[in-house]
Amino acid sequence: MVSLWGSKNGDGQHTDGDSANDEENSQQQPRQSRDADERTRLLPPRNDGYLDPDDPAVSPYNLFSVRAIRYVGILFVTISFLWWVLLLVSIFVSPPMMHSRGSGFFDFAFTTLTAGNLLIGLLFFSTPSRAMEWSSLIIAAFLLLDMIIVLAVQRLRSEEGWVGIASVIWATLMALYNVMSDRVVAWGKQEEEERLTGRKETRRTLREWCAVLTATVIMIVMIVITIFLTATLILRSRDASLKPPGERFFVDGDKYKLHLACVGNVTFDAHGKKNPTVLVEAGELPFEDTMDDWIYGSYRNGTIDRYCYYDRPGFAWSDNAPSPHSAGMTSDALSEALARAGEEGPWVLVSAGVGSIYSRIFSSRHVRDVQGLFLIDGLHEDLLHRIASPARGFTLWGRGIISPLGYDRLFGAIFKGRTREDRVYGKSAYQAGKFIKAKLQENLVAGSLTKNEVSQARNIQTRNTPLVVVSSGIEVRRDHEWERKQEDLTKITDNLISWDVVNRAPHRVWLTLEGRTILEKRLGELVRAK
Repeated sequence: MVSLWGSKNGDGQHTDGDSANDEENSQQQPRQSRDADERTRLLPPRNDGYLDPDDPAVSPYNLFSVRAIRYVGILFVTISFLWWVLLLVSIFVSPPMMHSRGSGFFDFAFTTLTAGNLLIGLLFFSTPSRAMEWSSLIIAAFLLLDMIIVLAVQRLRSEEGWVGIASVIWATLMALYNVMSDRVVAWGKQEEEERLTGRKETRRTLREWCAVLTATVIMIVMIVITIFLTATLILRSRDASLKPPGERFFVDGDKYKLHLACVGNVTFDAHGKKNPTVLVEAGELPFEDTMDDWIYGSYRNGTIDRYCYYDRPGFAWSDNAPSPHSAGMTSDALSEALARAGEEGPWVLVSAGVGSIYSRIFSSRHVRDVQGLFLIDGLHEDLLHRIASPARGFTLWGRGIISPLGYDRLFGAIFKGRTREDRVYGKSAYQAGKFIKAKLQENLVAGSLTKNEVSQARNIQTRNTPLVVVSSGIEVRRDHEWERKQEDLTKITDNLISWDVVNRAPHRVWLTLEGRTILEKRLGELVRAK
């Protein structure tokens, strides 16, 4: 028979043990039966001494070399931005020693591309990818080709100057830096993953994939831009091989060259007096594609014995002048080019459209040498506000900024058969960056410097100078203010030979047979006037 106390003690010991076990089970039971939620670990904690791949401590920034590359990138972005600002300012006001004889838009485009390339590299610095690396390499290859073209073609080298050369070299070096930066970060990322997690991480988070996709799309756009820049440079190098019909002379302290050409020989009258040379000033477009036909026709017909013409800064074969640049500055440059060419008066000045402003200023500064003024639907000084409007200036600036892409010139060359003649002085000349820069310069000072200069010219102009005015009938009927100002132009001297309004002629009066006939007739009368 079992002892009552023993049985009690045994039962007590068993009860105590069971109670302890029950307590332990009761404490463990909830943990085992709790449902999984978003905080439940999917994998057991690692006990091998390595960090989790998603741990923020696993970063390429742990390496000094990677941090140094990033700091250098920030420095390069800062330098590029400061250079970009300086080039932007130089479009409107040329700093000393920074004038380029080209448009100045190409070096601005290269610097913009450089700054964008570096910024993309910094924004996606910690997410290196093969797509980013290859894109940067392609951009670097095209920029290297651009650098070779600029340095190899003498005309491009002189137009871009040291500013353009430095910009394209900097762009090339920064593109190569981006390739190197991407490789260093990729190496540092792999190095830290192997050191801290025990293996190279091959997966990416959704955020990283979005970053890679965004960077790739942006880089593809930049590749397309670089290809357009290269293609436009190739077109420019092709156009540079077109020789000018006259000569190019350094003017304004050898800052840029002006193209001047003369046709015919110097002749003398029966008394041994030198016959006047017709000096032609083109209108809104280069002389070679507008006025050349009827002026040369007058020469072939014997109406005139000799004529000279030039391209204003930025037109055809002439370089761009430093900014700001007024009509009076152009007239001074023309005077210098004529002197260097050994050309002397007397002159009969023939001009059209806005070119009449330039001719009148030139006449006032050479009153003894000018024997006649011929204005063809000329622009009056009171209407200069039409070419000085801020909206027009902003449009010209925008066109200039995108002109290095040359999409319109490339389209014309590939699909419309446009030749280098078309691009230099012909129907596509208005698309060139140099031409746009010249028009922008004209716009910026038309209402201030140029207007003051032509107003002074009116007061200085000798009153007995023979004058011929020919106006467009279409423009006169369309615009009453234009009609009043045409009439006022007949009063800039007291010696008006004739004022003709050609009924059906447009602004370019010589485009109609009636207009050309009247122009040639009046030109002959003006040349023979005493």
